[in-house]
Amino acid sequence: MDVLRAHPIGSARTNRAFLNHDGYPVSMCLLPDHEIEKRIREGSLGIRGFSHESLTPNGYDLRIAELSLPAEGKVLKEGVAKIPPKAMFYISTVEYVELPDDIAAQLWTRTSWIRKGLLVGLGKIDAGFHGTLTFTGFNASDNEVEIPIGSRFVQMCFETMHSKVERTYEKRSGNYQGQKGITLAPLEKK
Repeated sequence: MDVLRAHPIGSARTNRAFLNHDGYPVSMCLLPDHEIEKRIREGSLGIRGFSHESLTPNGYDLRIAELSLPAEGKVLKEGVAKIPPKAMFYISTVEYVELPDDIAAQLWTRTSWIRKGLLVGLGKIDAGFHGTLTFTGFNASDNEVEIPIGSRFVQMCFETMHSKVERTYEKRSGNYQGQKGITLAPLEKK
């Protein structure tokens, strides 16, 4: 019997390149800690500013390099930022991420910050993206929240893809390719 037809998610249209060694379709999966370290050693994944303390069982915690409080006109690169209640802020990461063409990543706010009332706009990092990351945050609580510069703020979970992308982030839009620091407007194309 054809393994593709016998498997509930298989079909005649499934490409055999997407099958595991047993002939079953492969789905996206998260990279565990040891595979993240292996890919960094091999050079197939880049995290400039890597810290072993930021490695988690299924991802990597990105740290704060700078924090902007637009309502106050402040940009902090050291010390402790004090986020007023109901205030918006921007964060840039210490780490400069270099994703290959077969890995994307999801971003998740660390729960310790959520418990303090911080909401953060996050999403997915496209395959082929290179740069620091900029996040928008909001203190939804009624209390001031202190955020030390350098603290771990967002978890990045790497996802392997079925195959390499046809056109990487840089080739599709690349609006923020190579960004460094808090970047709100798309970068000029070279």
